[in-house]
Amino acid sequence: MALELTDANFAENVLSSDKPVLVDFWAVWCGPCRMVGPLVEEISNEYEGKAVVGKVDVDNNPEIAAKYGIRNIPTILFMKGGEIVDKQVGAVSKDVLAQKLDAMM
Repeated sequence: MALELTDANFAENVLSSDKPVLVDFWAVWCGPCRMVGPLVEEISNEYEGKAVVGKVDVDNNPEIAAKYGIRNIPTILFMKGGEIVDKQVGAVSKDVLAQKLDAMM
């Protein structure tokens, strides 16, 4: 299951991670986010132990969303060593997300 990332635990779970990280910025009211959400959960299960997969509710965690300039959702950041390696804005297939994550392994 994807981690629930918050303003309070983001640094610990994402920036300090020694594994690649997929961060899904989403909101409850966002239709495309509801399409991507189940795909992120599947990736979370498939990459368990190999990557960190988390979700940030932008309505409840405005600091992190603002820090990374998230203006459109869903936005998925691919991070390694605390740095953004890749970014995906909008709904895409699971294959696209998996390929971007695989490229960081």
